[in-house]
Amino acid sequence: MGTDIGDLLQKRKIELSDLSSQVIAVDAFNTLHQFLSIIRQRDGSPLVNSSGKVTSHLSGLLYRTASLVEAGIKPVFVFDGKPPEMKSQTLNKRKEVRESSREKWEYAKKEGDLEAAYKYAQASSKVDQGIIEDSKHLLGVMGIPWIQAPCEGEAQAAHMVLKKDADYVASQDYDSFLFGAPAVIRNLAVTGKRKLPGKNVYVDVELEMIELEETLQALGISRDQLIDIAICVGTDYNKGLEKVGPKTALKLIKKHGNIHAVLREKGVEIEALDSIKELFTHPDVTDNYEIKWGKPDSERLITFLCEENDFSVERVEKAAERLKAASGARQRTLDQWF
Repeated sequence: MGTDIGDLLQKRKIELSDLSSQVIAVDAFNTLHQFLSIIRQRDGSPLVNSSGKVTSHLSGLLYRTASLVEAGIKPVFVFDGKPPEMKSQTLNKRKEVRESSREKWEYAKKEGDLEAAYKYAQASSKVDQGIIEDSKHLLGVMGIPWIQAPCEGEAQAAHMVLKKDADYVASQDYDSFLFGAPAVIRNLAVTGKRKLPGKNVYVDVELEMIELEETLQALGISRDQLIDIAICVGTDYNKGLEKVGPKTALKLIKKHGNIHAVLREKGVEIEALDSIKELFTHPDVTDNYEIKWGKPDSERLITFLCEENDFSVERVEKAAERLKAASGARQRTLDQWF
Protein backbone atom coordinates (compact mmCIF):
# COMPACT_ATOMS: atom_id res chain seq x y z
CA MET A 1 0.00 0.00 0.00
CA GLY A 2 1.27 3.46 -0.80
CA THR A 3 4.67 4.09 -2.30
CA ASP A 4 7.79 2.02 -1.65
CA ILE A 5 10.35 4.69 -0.73
CA GLY A 6 11.06 3.54 2.82
CA ASP A 7 14.69 2.62 2.13
CA LEU A 8 15.50 6.26 1.40
CA LEU A 9 14.05 7.73 4.59
CA GLN A 10 15.96 8.69 7.73
CA LYS A 11 14.35 6.63 10.51
CA ARG A 12 15.15 6.76 14.19
CA LYS A 13 13.88 4.69 17.08
CA ILE A 14 11.85 6.41 19.79
CA GLU A 15 10.03 5.42 22.96
CA LEU A 16 6.31 5.78 23.64
CA SER A 17 7.21 8.21 26.43
CA ASP A 18 8.76 10.55 23.83
CA LEU A 19 5.25 11.17 22.50
CA SER A 20 3.65 12.14 25.81
CA SER A 21 1.39 15.22 25.49
CA GLN A 22 1.64 15.07 21.70
CA VAL A 23 -1.39 15.18 19.41
CA ILE A 24 -1.12 12.43 16.81
CA ALA A 25 -3.30 12.35 13.69
CA VAL A 26 -3.75 8.62 13.13
CA ASP A 27 -4.39 7.23 9.65
CA ALA A 28 -7.51 5.28 10.67
CA PHE A 29 -7.80 2.96 7.64
CA ASN A 30 -4.14 2.03 7.87
CA THR A 31 -4.43 1.31 11.59
CA LEU A 32 -7.66 -0.68 11.30
CA HIS A 33 -6.08 -2.76 8.53
CA GLN A 34 -3.18 -3.56 10.86
CA PHE A 35 -5.55 -4.68 13.61
CA LEU A 36 -7.57 -6.82 11.18
CA SER A 37 -4.39 -8.39 9.80
CA ILE A 38 -2.64 -9.15 13.07
CA ILE A 39 -5.37 -9.83 15.65
CA ARG A 40 -6.26 -13.34 14.52
CA GLN A 41 -6.36 -16.91 15.75
CA ARG A 42 -3.71 -19.50 14.81
CA ASP A 43 -5.51 -20.55 11.62
CA GLY A 44 -5.90 -16.93 10.56
CA SER A 45 -9.54 -16.60 11.60
CA PRO A 46 -10.35 -13.11 12.90
CA LEU A 47 -12.04 -12.51 16.24
CA VAL A 48 -15.82 -12.60 15.83
CA ASN A 49 -18.89 -12.20 18.03
CA SER A 50 -21.63 -14.81 18.44
CA SER A 51 -23.26 -13.59 15.22
CA GLY A 52 -20.07 -14.13 13.23
CA LYS A 53 -19.34 -10.41 12.93
CA VAL A 54 -15.63 -9.51 12.90
CA THR A 55 -14.43 -7.76 16.07
CA SER A 56 -10.61 -7.84 15.73
CA HIS A 57 -10.53 -4.11 14.95
CA LEU A 58 -12.61 -3.29 18.03
CA SER A 59 -10.20 -5.22 20.24
CA GLY A 60 -7.21 -3.37 18.75
CA LEU A 61 -8.89 0.03 19.01
CA LEU A 62 -9.90 -0.45 22.64
CA TYR A 63 -6.76 -1.91 24.17
CA ARG A 64 -4.05 -0.25 22.05
CA THR A 65 -5.70 3.17 22.22
CA ALA A 66 -6.07 2.80 25.99
CA SER A 67 -2.30 2.17 26.18
CA LEU A 68 -1.57 5.24 24.04
CA VAL A 69 -3.83 7.49 26.10
CA GLU A 70 -2.33 6.06 29.29
CA ALA A 71 1.10 7.10 27.95
CA GLY A 72 -0.13 10.69 27.68
CA ILE A 73 -0.66 10.60 23.89
CA LYS A 74 -3.64 12.45 22.41
CA PRO A 75 -4.77 10.48 19.33
CA VAL A 76 -7.12 11.81 16.66
CA PHE A 77 -8.29 9.23 14.12
CA VAL A 78 -8.63 10.42 10.52
CA PHE A 79 -10.86 8.40 8.18
CA ASP A 80 -10.58 8.26 4.40
CA GLY A 81 -13.28 9.86 2.27
CA LYS A 82 -13.98 9.22 -1.40
CA PRO A 83 -10.80 8.02 -3.17
CA PRO A 84 -9.54 9.89 -6.25
CA GLU A 85 -10.57 8.39 -9.57
CA MET A 86 -6.91 7.74 -10.38
CA LYS A 87 -6.76 5.31 -7.46
CA SER A 88 -9.36 2.96 -8.98
CA GLN A 89 -6.80 0.67 -10.65
CA THR A 90 -4.91 0.22 -7.37
CA LEU A 91 -8.14 -0.48 -5.48
CA ASN A 92 -9.17 -3.08 -8.07
CA LYS A 93 -5.79 -4.81 -7.75
CA ARG A 94 -6.12 -4.88 -3.96
CA LYS A 95 -9.56 -6.45 -4.31
CA GLU A 96 -8.11 -9.17 -6.57
CA VAL A 97 -5.34 -9.86 -4.06
CA ARG A 98 -7.86 -10.11 -1.19
CA GLU A 99 -10.09 -12.52 -3.11
CA SER A 100 -7.16 -14.69 -4.19
CA SER A 101 -5.76 -14.70 -0.65
CA ARG A 102 -9.14 -15.72 0.77
CA GLU A 103 -9.26 -18.73 -1.55
CA LYS A 104 -5.71 -19.73 -0.59
CA TRP A 105 -6.54 -19.24 3.10
CA GLU A 106 -9.53 -21.59 2.89
CA TYR A 107 -7.43 -24.20 1.08
CA ALA A 108 -4.58 -23.94 3.62
CA LYS A 109 -7.03 -24.37 6.49
CA LYS A 110 -8.48 -27.45 4.83
CA GLU A 111 -4.95 -28.86 4.42
CA GLY A 112 -4.07 -28.07 8.03
CA ASP A 113 -1.22 -25.74 7.05
CA LEU A 114 -1.64 -23.17 9.81
CA GLU A 115 1.37 -21.06 8.84
CA ALA A 116 0.16 -20.61 5.26
CA ALA A 117 -3.40 -20.12 6.47
CA TYR A 118 -2.37 -17.28 8.77
CA LYS A 119 -0.30 -15.61 6.02
CA TYR A 120 -3.08 -15.69 3.45
CA ALA A 121 -5.70 -14.69 6.02
CA GLN A 122 -3.75 -11.52 6.76
CA ALA A 123 -3.70 -10.59 3.08
CA SER A 124 -7.48 -11.14 2.85
CA SER A 125 -8.29 -8.36 5.35
CA LYS A 126 -10.76 -5.68 4.28
CA VAL A 127 -11.88 -2.49 6.01
CA ASP A 128 -15.55 -2.36 4.99
CA GLN A 129 -18.25 0.17 5.81
CA GLY A 130 -19.52 -1.81 8.82
CA ILE A 131 -16.02 -1.88 10.33
CA ILE A 132 -15.68 1.86 9.74
CA GLU A 133 -19.01 2.71 11.39
CA ASP A 134 -18.36 0.43 14.38
CA SER A 135 -14.90 1.97 14.80
CA LYS A 136 -16.23 5.53 14.76
CA HIS A 137 -18.90 4.57 17.30
CA LEU A 138 -16.36 2.93 19.61
CA LEU A 139 -13.98 5.90 19.42
CA GLY A 140 -16.83 8.26 20.29
CA VAL A 141 -17.82 6.14 23.30
CA MET A 142 -14.15 6.08 24.38
CA GLY A 143 -13.96 9.87 24.23
CA ILE A 144 -11.46 9.81 21.36
CA PRO A 145 -12.03 12.33 18.52
CA TRP A 146 -12.23 11.25 14.90
CA ILE A 147 -12.33 13.29 11.70
CA GLN A 148 -13.82 12.48 8.32
CA ALA A 149 -11.49 13.45 5.49
CA PRO A 150 -13.05 14.49 2.18
CA CYS A 151 -10.57 12.29 0.31
CA GLU A 152 -7.29 10.67 1.42
CA GLY A 153 -6.94 10.31 5.20
CA GLU A 154 -3.16 10.68 5.05
CA ALA A 155 -3.50 13.97 3.18
CA GLN A 156 -5.92 15.27 5.81
CA ALA A 157 -3.64 14.11 8.65
CA ALA A 158 -0.65 15.83 7.01
CA HIS A 159 -2.74 19.00 6.62
CA MET A 160 -3.58 18.95 10.33
CA VAL A 161 0.11 18.74 11.25
CA LEU A 162 0.99 21.53 8.83
CA LYS A 163 -1.74 23.64 10.48
CA LYS A 164 -0.22 22.73 13.87
CA ASP A 165 -3.49 21.16 15.02
CA ALA A 166 -1.49 17.94 15.46
CA ASP A 167 2.16 17.19 16.10
CA TYR A 168 2.62 14.01 14.05
CA VAL A 169 0.96 11.73 11.55
CA ALA A 170 0.82 8.04 12.48
CA SER A 171 0.83 5.67 9.50
CA GLN A 172 2.72 2.68 8.13
CA ASP A 173 2.66 4.10 4.61
CA TYR A 174 5.08 6.72 3.32
CA ASP A 175 2.56 8.72 1.28
CA SER A 176 2.22 11.16 4.18
CA PHE A 177 5.53 12.76 3.19
CA LEU A 178 4.34 13.25 -0.38
CA PHE A 179 1.37 15.15 1.07
CA GLY A 180 3.82 17.32 3.03
CA ALA A 181 3.69 15.80 6.52
CA PRO A 182 6.67 17.20 8.48
CA ALA A 183 6.98 14.11 10.71
CA VAL A 184 5.51 10.61 10.77
CA ILE A 185 5.37 7.96 13.49
CA ARG A 186 5.45 4.33 12.37
CA ASN A 187 4.48 1.20 14.35
CA LEU A 188 2.25 3.15 16.75
CA ALA A 189 -0.56 0.61 16.53
CA VAL A 190 1.51 -2.56 16.94
CA THR A 191 4.88 -3.07 18.60
CA GLY A 192 6.70 -6.11 19.97
CA LYS A 193 7.76 -9.27 18.14
CA ARG A 194 6.55 -9.97 14.61
CA LYS A 195 7.15 -13.04 12.45
CA LEU A 196 8.60 -12.40 9.01
CA PRO A 197 6.33 -13.75 6.25
CA GLY A 198 7.37 -17.22 5.07
CA LYS A 199 10.25 -17.47 7.57
CA ASN A 200 10.60 -18.85 11.06
CA VAL A 201 12.20 -15.57 12.11
CA TYR A 202 10.87 -12.97 14.51
CA VAL A 203 11.93 -9.34 14.48
CA ASP A 204 11.44 -6.51 16.95
CA VAL A 205 8.85 -3.99 15.83
CA GLU A 206 9.76 -0.67 17.43
CA LEU A 207 8.40 2.84 17.28
CA GLU A 208 10.03 4.94 14.56
CA MET A 209 10.02 8.63 13.82
CA ILE A 210 10.77 10.00 10.36
CA GLU A 211 11.15 13.73 9.79
CA LEU A 212 10.72 15.03 6.27
CA GLU A 213 13.26 17.85 6.43
CA GLU A 214 15.95 15.57 7.86
CA THR A 215 15.41 13.10 5.00
CA LEU A 216 15.39 15.79 2.30
CA GLN A 217 18.65 17.26 3.61
CA ALA A 218 20.31 13.84 3.85
CA LEU A 219 19.29 12.99 0.27
CA GLY A 220 20.03 16.46 -1.09
CA ILE A 221 16.60 16.81 -2.71
CA SER A 222 13.40 18.87 -2.42
CA ARG A 223 9.95 17.60 -1.48
CA ASP A 224 8.93 18.04 -5.11
CA GLN A 225 11.78 15.75 -6.13
CA LEU A 226 10.72 13.24 -3.47
CA ILE A 227 7.30 13.17 -5.12
CA ASP A 228 9.03 12.60 -8.47
CA ILE A 229 11.01 9.71 -6.98
CA ALA A 230 7.82 8.15 -5.63
CA ILE A 231 6.13 8.45 -9.02
CA CYS A 232 9.15 6.74 -10.64
CA VAL A 233 8.84 3.89 -8.13
CA GLY A 234 5.03 3.79 -8.28
CA THR A 235 2.22 5.25 -6.18
CA ASP A 236 -1.44 4.51 -5.54
CA TYR A 237 -2.15 6.60 -8.64
CA ASN A 238 0.37 5.20 -11.13
CA LYS A 239 2.49 2.22 -12.01
CA GLY A 240 6.21 2.86 -11.57
CA LEU A 241 8.87 2.78 -14.26
CA GLU A 242 10.08 -0.68 -15.21
CA LYS A 243 12.99 -1.98 -13.10
CA VAL A 244 13.23 1.29 -11.13
CA GLY A 245 13.39 0.97 -7.35
CA PRO A 246 13.84 3.79 -4.83
CA LYS A 247 17.65 3.99 -5.02
CA THR A 248 17.66 3.99 -8.82
CA ALA A 249 14.89 6.59 -8.82
CA LEU A 250 16.93 8.80 -6.49
CA LYS A 251 19.94 8.61 -8.84
CA LEU A 252 17.78 9.43 -11.86
CA ILE A 253 16.10 12.44 -10.24
CA LYS A 254 19.40 13.80 -8.88
CA LYS A 255 20.98 13.38 -12.29
CA HIS A 256 18.16 14.85 -14.41
CA GLY A 257 16.54 17.21 -11.89
CA ASN A 258 12.91 16.17 -12.30
CA ILE A 259 10.68 13.42 -13.55
CA HIS A 260 9.87 15.16 -16.85
CA ALA A 261 13.57 15.06 -17.78
CA VAL A 262 13.83 11.42 -16.67
CA LEU A 263 10.88 10.43 -18.86
CA ARG A 264 12.35 12.28 -21.85
CA GLU A 265 15.66 10.48 -21.34
CA LYS A 266 13.96 7.09 -21.18
CA GLY A 267 11.52 7.86 -23.99
CA VAL A 268 8.48 6.85 -21.93
CA GLU A 269 5.38 8.57 -20.57
CA ILE A 270 3.33 8.44 -17.40
CA GLU A 271 -0.32 9.11 -18.08
CA ALA A 272 -1.79 12.18 -16.32
CA LEU A 273 1.58 12.93 -14.69
CA ASP A 274 0.75 16.53 -13.79
CA SER A 275 -2.59 15.49 -12.31
CA ILE A 276 -0.84 12.88 -10.15
CA LYS A 277 1.59 15.48 -8.84
CA GLU A 278 -1.34 17.81 -8.16
CA LEU A 279 -2.96 15.16 -5.95
CA PHE A 280 0.12 15.27 -3.72
CA THR A 281 0.86 19.01 -3.78
CA HIS A 282 -2.75 20.24 -3.54
CA PRO A 283 -4.79 17.40 -2.00
CA ASP A 284 -8.49 17.67 -1.18
CA VAL A 285 -8.58 18.45 2.55
CA THR A 286 -10.88 20.31 4.94
CA ASP A 287 -10.59 22.77 7.82
CA ASN A 288 -14.10 21.91 8.97
CA TYR A 289 -13.25 19.75 11.96
CA GLU A 290 -13.07 19.93 15.74
CA ILE A 291 -10.59 18.09 17.93
CA LYS A 292 -11.98 17.49 21.39
CA TRP A 293 -11.26 14.67 23.81
CA GLY A 294 -13.90 13.50 26.26
CA LYS A 295 -14.31 11.01 29.07
CA PRO A 296 -15.14 7.41 28.24
CA ASP A 297 -18.74 6.32 28.78
CA SER A 298 -18.32 3.05 30.68
CA GLU A 299 -21.99 2.11 30.44
CA ARG A 300 -22.09 2.49 26.66
CA LEU A 301 -18.75 0.68 26.34
CA ILE A 302 -20.20 -2.31 28.21
CA THR A 303 -23.37 -2.24 26.10
CA PHE A 304 -21.55 -2.03 22.77
CA LEU A 305 -18.56 -4.28 23.43
CA CYS A 306 -19.90 -6.81 25.92
CA GLU A 307 -23.63 -7.09 25.26
CA GLU A 308 -23.46 -6.59 21.48
CA ASN A 309 -20.01 -8.01 20.68
CA ASP A 310 -19.31 -10.56 23.43
CA PHE A 311 -16.23 -8.91 24.95
CA SER A 312 -15.20 -9.76 28.51
CA VAL A 313 -16.93 -7.40 30.95
CA GLU A 314 -13.96 -7.52 33.30
CA ARG A 315 -11.45 -6.60 30.59
CA VAL A 316 -13.60 -3.81 29.17
CA GLU A 317 -14.16 -2.36 32.64
CA LYS A 318 -10.41 -2.34 33.25
CA ALA A 319 -9.79 -0.61 29.92
CA ALA A 320 -12.47 1.96 30.76
CA GLU A 321 -10.81 2.63 34.12
CA ARG A 322 -7.46 3.17 32.39
CA LEU A 323 -9.06 5.60 29.93
CA LYS A 324 -10.82 7.48 32.73
CA ALA A 325 -7.65 7.78 34.80
CA ALA A 326 -5.71 9.02 31.77
CA SER A 327 -8.39 11.54 30.76
CA GLY A 328 -8.50 12.80 34.35
CA ALA A 329 -4.72 13.31 34.35
CA ARG A 330 -4.97 15.16 31.03
CA GLN A 331 -7.67 17.46 32.42
CA ARG A 332 -5.56 18.23 35.51
CA THR A 333 -2.67 19.17 33.23
CA LEU A 334 -4.94 21.49 31.24
CA ASP A 335 -6.27 23.08 34.44
CA GLN A 336 -2.74 24.18 35.35
CA TRP A 337 -2.91 26.68 32.49
CA PHE A 338 -5.91 28.54 33.94
